[in-house]
Amino acid sequence: MPVNPSRQVVTVGNIALSFHRGVAAVTRRVLEAHGHRVNSIEAPHEQMFRLQEEGEVDVLVSAWLPSSHDTYLSRYRDRVRVLTPQYEPYCVWAVPPYVPAGEVREVADLARPEVAERMTTAIRGINPGAGISRFSAHMVTEYGLDRLGYTFTPGSESGFVDRVERGIADREWLVVPLWRPQYLNRVHGLRPLVEPKGLLGTVDSAGPVISREALERIHPDAVARLGGLHLGNEGVEELDALINVAGLTPLQAADRFLAAHPELSV
Repeated sequence: MPVNPSRQVVTVGNIALSFHRGVAAVTRRVLEAHGHRVNSIEAPHEQMFRLQEEGEVDVLVSAWLPSSHDTYLSRYRDRVRVLTPQYEPYCVWAVPPYVPAGEVREVADLARPEVAERMTTAIRGINPGAGISRFSAHMVTEYGLDRLGYTFTPGSESGFVDRVERGIADREWLVVPLWRPQYLNRVHGLRPLVEPKGLLGTVDSAGPVISREALERIHPDAVARLGGLHLGNEGVEELDALINVAGLTPLQAADRFLAAHPELSV
């Protein structure tokens, strides 16, 4: 079915992290396969949801619900449709695999004097609007880690990754406020710590968010395809690794990923 001119341009907005760029690139290929031209924009977490709320974004990639992003989406949820989840993300605090599991198994172990003496107490994260950043700032105080000198400082994605890479190269004992899916998991084999208080949220459902106004313009087959496109955490980490390890652009990563997974053909 040809797409009429009023349906052609769709604005896809993604949260400004590499794995979101990869999922947005797959989303773009789906829309293009159904006759649309795509404008792409990105912004940090809260700003991206604000842009959709203000009508600047047709398809937002992606909302993690309920834990991480409901605080942003709830302001305008009656004006959008959240599609079927494409993956199931969750937040963790992790440590490198060379930190002995017998000494650091759960978050509370970070407060043990013999562990605190060895750990790097300055914990670095990504931008402050991310769920993992909000949760991590709370964790430092709730576990009393601040009394032992631990701090949490949000920052850029590139600064966070550089800090993790340098720390692991130097075999530091460091806390990595992380999430799945994220390529560092598969590259470094980071070990999640047990967190019994539930301060890192639940396992979320992550799917595209389409404004109801845009649903009138987007080809219904494209909407159905996006709703049925289950990438899984492993798939999103594969996309993320293609971008960050193989050095591909998000669109190149999407094309290679889709070619390697014909069952996900757009």
